[in-house]
Amino acid sequence: MTAPLWIDTHCHLDAHEFGDESLAVAGRAGTQGVGMIVIPAVERGNFDVVKRLADGAPNASYALGIHPICVPRASDDDLLELRRRVEASLGDPRFVAIGEIGLDFFIPMLCEPAMREKQERFLREQLRIARDFDLPVLTHVRRSQDQVLKHLRQIRPNGGIAHAFNGSFQQAQNFIDLGFHLGFGGAMTFTRALQIRRLALQLPLDAIVLETDAPDIAPSWVHPGRNSPEQLPAIGHMLAELRGIAADEVQASTYRSALAAIPRLAAIM
Repeated sequence: MTAPLWIDTHCHLDAHEFGDESLAVAGRAGTQGVGMIVIPAVERGNFDVVKRLADGAPNASYALGIHPICVPRASDDDLLELRRRVEASLGDPRFVAIGEIGLDFFIPMLCEPAMREKQERFLREQLRIARDFDLPVLTHVRRSQDQVLKHLRQIRPNGGIAHAFNGSFQQAQNFIDLGFHLGFGGAMTFTRALQIRRLALQLPLDAIVLETDAPDIAPSWVHPGRNSPEQLPAIGHMLAELRGIAADEVQASTYRSALAAIPRLAAIM
C-alpha cells in the first residue's frame, strides 16, 4: 500500500480498559484511516496477548519488551525469555520492534537506588537484544531523557522512538542525532502544554511520529475519558493546525517517519 495512512506508533490495545472491545476498536480506527497500530508489550505475561491482538486485526502489529514500571516484579528469567521470544518471532511480519522499554524516574518507588539500578540493567540488556537482532526500540523516557540517551550512546540499537517525548530541544536533537524519532500524541492538544506544543511546532516535521498511548494520554476533547487509536487522525489534524500546514502534509510526513523509525512496518502496510 503506497497511499499515506495514519500510523499509531504506540497503543496499549491490550489494556484492561478496552475489555473485550480491542479488536472492535482497531476496526473502528481502521475506518478512520488508521492503517497501523503498534501494540507494545509491557512484561512477559502479555507477550502472547499483544501477538494475538496483532494477529486478529489487519491494521495491528506488536513489539516485545519489559516496561520500566514492570521491572520491580520482573526476573532475569524474563530477560532470557524475551531474547528467546524475539529470536523466535523474527519470521513473524507483525513483530516489529523491542518495546516498551526505558527508564521511569517519576514514580518515587522507581527512584530508589536499588530500583534505579535494576531499571538501568534491564534497559541495557534489552538494548543489547535490539542491537543483536537489528531492531528498533520504543523507549519510555519519563523524567529520564538524559539517562536513556546515555545508554543509547553506549549500546546502539537500530533507532526507534522516544515515546511521549516531553524534554528540551537539546534532548530532542540528541535523540534525532542517534537516529530516533519523537512520539507526540494527546498531550499536545492541551493549550496549557506549552513546552510540548513548542516542540511540536518547531522540531523538524520529519522527526515526529504520532501515537495515542491509548488508553492513556487522552486528547483534550476526550479527557478524562479512555483514549483510543480512533483519535489519532484528530490528533494529526491538531499537529497540522499548530504548524499551520495541511493535514495531508502531516499525514504523509508522519507515515514516512513511522516507516523509517520501524522499518518492519513496510512489509505489512
